[in-house]
Amino acid sequence: MPAPERHTAAVVADRFDRLTWRDTYGQSAALRELAEELSARHDCATDLLADAFLAAYQARPRLRECTEMTLSRMFNHQVITSLMESPDFAELHRETAGDPYAAAMAVLAQATALRRLLDDTQDAQKAQEAQETQETQERAEQAAQQTAAQQTAAQQTTQQATHQAAQALGAAAPGIRAVTRNAGAKAAAAVRAEATLMRAWGVGSGELERMPFDRRARLAERLRTGRLAAWAELIGRFRQMAHGERARKVEHTSGELIGVTLGNDLSRVVPSELANLGLPALRAVFAARYAAGQLMLYDSEGERTTGRGAVIACVDTSHSMYAEGPGGVTREAWAKACALALLDQARSGGRDFVGILFAAADKLRIFRFPADEAADIDRVLDFAETFLGGGTSYQRPLSAALELLAEEYDDAARTRGDIVMLTDDECDVTEEWMRGWNDAKHRLGFRVFGLAVGAPPAAEAGSVLDALCDNLRVIDDFTDVHTAADLFRVI
Repeated sequence: MPAPERHTAAVVADRFDRLTWRDTYGQSAALRELAEELSARHDCATDLLADAFLAAYQARPRLRECTEMTLSRMFNHQVITSLMESPDFAELHRETAGDPYAAAMAVLAQATALRRLLDDTQDAQKAQEAQETQETQERAEQAAQQTAAQQTAAQQTTQQATHQAAQALGAAAPGIRAVTRNAGAKAAAAVRAEATLMRAWGVGSGELERMPFDRRARLAERLRTGRLAAWAELIGRFRQMAHGERARKVEHTSGELIGVTLGNDLSRVVPSELANLGLPALRAVFAARYAAGQLMLYDSEGERTTGRGAVIACVDTSHSMYAEGPGGVTREAWAKACALALLDQARSGGRDFVGILFAAADKLRIFRFPADEAADIDRVLDFAETFLGGGTSYQRPLSAALELLAEEYDDAARTRGDIVMLTDDECDVTEEWMRGWNDAKHRLGFRVFGLAVGAPPAAEAGSVLDALCDNLRVIDDFTDVHTAADLFRVI
């Protein structure tokens, strides 16, 4: 009777699963470095990493029976059993099942715990390996002379040794369970945090699945350490809010909302205009705009669309945008989060998006995202992370925005673009430039929305920003994404 087959892998896997592990191992330098480090002291280390990966990756991972394992891998079986029985494994598995990258990340997140377990049980592992080597030699020497009864007795002896090994590890089981429980919780938190980070930056699961392993790893590292890494939650909330506003019905208006217009019909005033009544310093602004018929109103009549031209976000990146508001959120973080939500807004409407970063007159960066091209995440991050510093000039970025809208009009006869100006500073413009601005606005039919980020004086009646914008509001609370909510219903 032949001896039963013994395995070095605790998790049952088919050839496709094993191929996935080999491919992932080959692509992940971090996995290879960890395996090399642990294998230098522990023969079972690489098999243990493979088991941890497969337990996380497989949709329904299944462990072998203890009696099917080689003695030298009984430790691996105990560790993976404890890991899969830990309270946090189910949560971890929801994020990693079917995703080789996430499964590899889970293994790396448990590296410290695995290293500790291997070191603490090193003596027991060596004893098992020595016992296994001796038994193998004895079976080889006796195989030719053994009768069937003797072979059966030998198998029983081997099974007894297996149970003895399991009992020896049983003494260490409480410690193994405690360490794997903590390791599972840490891995679940790490994988969940990265998934949340990707979603906040608009990287969908489909895009991640198509992304090469090394690029995904570099992207994750950039998102964790980049300029706006601390504000990923704010960016995610902004984008989620904007998505909800796109689908929201406008209350208290007859007909279908198609955009905004100017007038003095108080029944259709947009919320941002009404907000001015709550600020004593801005009540005069409201009264003046009402008298002139320049209040921003919801437009629900006619058949024209809300906008067909490009959406252009002009974002101030002067030194003063470093300033923090409530919750430690900077003016830059709020403005960039709003701009990224506007990028989503433009793409959902099949419109081009242009991000213009400005500071002093000699500092300008333009990032174009055509509607018919995928928004490359690296390009999006370049836009979000660029900070120019210095003073503030309105004319340079707005002139650039005019040129883009004029180019769009000449090339495709598209009008009704939208410019969103996000700044925290006041700035003069020349009379000649202002005349050209008004002429271009009349010809191209674009709208201008102003967001004075933490700068009430910039939005006062008679200010340059007030003269430039059709709709202007002050942003005081940088933790509140809903102060710009109605913007996403009319752009």
